[in-house]
Amino acid sequence: MTRSATTATTTATTSVTAATARTELSVVVTTLLKGVVYRESGPQTWRDLLALEPQVRDAVAMLGLELVVDEGDGYAYLRSQPEHERDERVPRLIPRRELPFDVSLLLALLRKRLAQSDSEGGDTRLVVTRAEIVDMLRVFLAQDAGAAANEARLVDRVDALVRRVVELGFLRPAGRAALPDGGGGVEPDDPGRVVGAGDGSGGDGPPDARRFEVRRILKAFVDAQWLADLDARLAQYLEVAAAPTDGTGSADRTTSAGTVA
Repeated sequence: MTRSATTATTTATTSVTAATARTELSVVVTTLLKGVVYRESGPQTWRDLLALEPQVRDAVAMLGLELVVDEGDGYAYLRSQPEHERDERVPRLIPRRELPFDVSLLLALLRKRLAQSDSEGGDTRLVVTRAEIVDMLRVFLAQDAGAAANEARLVDRVDALVRRVVELGFLRPAGRAALPDGGGGVEPDDPGRVVGAGDGSGGDGPPDARRFEVRRILKAFVDAQWLADLDARLAQYLEVAAAPTDGTGSADRTTSAGTVA
């Protein structure tokens, strides 16, 4: 092969490699912009992310975002740059949304269970049943006169909270047909996974046996310092839960305990 032919072949190979890398970078950045990337549900995207991490960080920085990667727990996500680093001319792509009292409360309790599970060692996967979630929330939601007077109303309220936390990506049904109403859907961060339930074996199972996996991304949302103050925060939740209603049957149930950014 002549020198000119060798050079042409090398140039063509380099061009193909560069084009492939650009495509992989585009896929990784686009996937991150849509939501959390998990190692278990997107192994190829995860590998590309780790291989192209410096380029990904540079790309999202131009959008006023920063990349957070937890290789130990196998997830990555984007968040807004700290205020002191952001260029005020760049619009915020990820708005901060304050969570309602009930949702924030459930996240706090799930984070506490996750910390307890981690301290005990063993399986890194934490799965809770619908009945366990009801019991976790009962002492707080029972302060509501309506819920206290009607067990079915309490359970319905918990089911609605579970749906919301699934939508936020912090809970994942552990089997098929797991939504409390028996319906189906898709997870916002994993379009290929059908939301379903049952007892985890694929059957319908008793409602209280429905199981949900606590996603480890919750550790990033509720950090160690916040968790250290949890007992004081739970006392605050009890005060809010016991607050008198506004005359329409419901109290002002927003709290600064949690925000999604």
